[in-house]
Amino acid sequence: MRSFKNCKRVVIKIGSRIIASRGIGLNKSRIERIAEEIALLKERGIECVIVSSGAILAGMEKLGLKERPRSMPLKQAAAAAGQSQLMWLYEKTFKKHRIPVAQILLTGDDLADRKRFLNSRNTFFTLFDHHVIPIVNENDTVSFDEIKFGDNDHLSALVTNLIDAQLLIILTDVDGLFTADPRIDPQAELLSEVNEISNEIEKNSLGSGTREGTGGMRTKIQAAKKVAAYGVQTLLLNGTVPGILTQALGGKDIGTLFNLKGEKLNSRKHWIAFSIKSKGEILLDEGASAALLDRGRILLPSGITAVHGSFMAGDAVTCLDVEGKEIAKGLVNYPANEIDQIKGIKTKMIEEVLGYKFADEVIHRNNLVILD
Repeated sequence: MRSFKNCKRVVIKIGSRIIASRGIGLNKSRIERIAEEIALLKERGIECVIVSSGAILAGMEKLGLKERPRSMPLKQAAAAAGQSQLMWLYEKTFKKHRIPVAQILLTGDDLADRKRFLNSRNTFFTLFDHHVIPIVNENDTVSFDEIKFGDNDHLSALVTNLIDAQLLIILTDVDGLFTADPRIDPQAELLSEVNEISNEIEKNSLGSGTREGTGGMRTKIQAAKKVAAYGVQTLLLNGTVPGILTQALGGKDIGTLFNLKGEKLNSRKHWIAFSIKSKGEILLDEGASAALLDRGRILLPSGITAVHGSFMAGDAVTCLDVEGKEIAKGLVNYPANEIDQIKGIKTKMIEEVLGYKFADEVIHRNNLVILD
């Protein structure tokens, strides 16, 4: 029997197909039922954050659209029209349980910038202090890159790290992770617990997106891998089943529990690994690759063979081995053009080549993350 007795803060991601559908809009009765379950969790002393999809589908009904918009301006317009309706319904529903809610709209830049990341974190904690449930979505109306495949699964994983949650719950419209798509293969078997993401699991998860949502099983597996790097489990549940949240957190063996093993990153290194986009690439020789992978060493200029991209000091870059495989990611001490000048040389020659020396290393170990 599973135990979540020590779980005091959770992120609950609600998929589009759980609370909305084309031609109908928001499913008010299901939102009310999920809100009632979350209210019960709150009574047990569990702080909850909701990452909710559904704004675009709600906006489609409002704008009279019969098909999911494909152009970016129309997607953004639908999101703007639907977001207010979605939030109003959450506000009205939770008010019945005397629980205040707050809307938080985030973009990738909010979490990529360290100061904005910490400011967002402080906002969440202040809301917790006032017993408010934050309801999070991407700020689709102003963010071009964020309306994309699997955005809210990815967002829920980043929010889990942001607020130091102990569990990520993803509500979808299937009973969990199966050996194959149960809507196509009647022989598919439910996986109660996943301790490792095998190649077969990755392969079976491809192409499982839906017209209503933007993600699929693949993005949920990726989210589970991201939070596992922070030492957090993911629980995949069927959000259409009444009582699913209270049953699952009560210890009932339902859905799929991702209990992935591996090295746990601290909050800052998790932020480097998943919240920041790489601005470029650094190619390493065999010696430098081995030093990073085997010994977790700093990256010195002598092991660099090439530099790709345009980036500044402090930006994130990806480190590639001789075969072009991504092996690490980190924050550089020098801009791209200067790294290109000092690549392959000894540390003592940096000042001679550049006219100054900021640091011996191109990436310090405290700013370096080894990628699995």
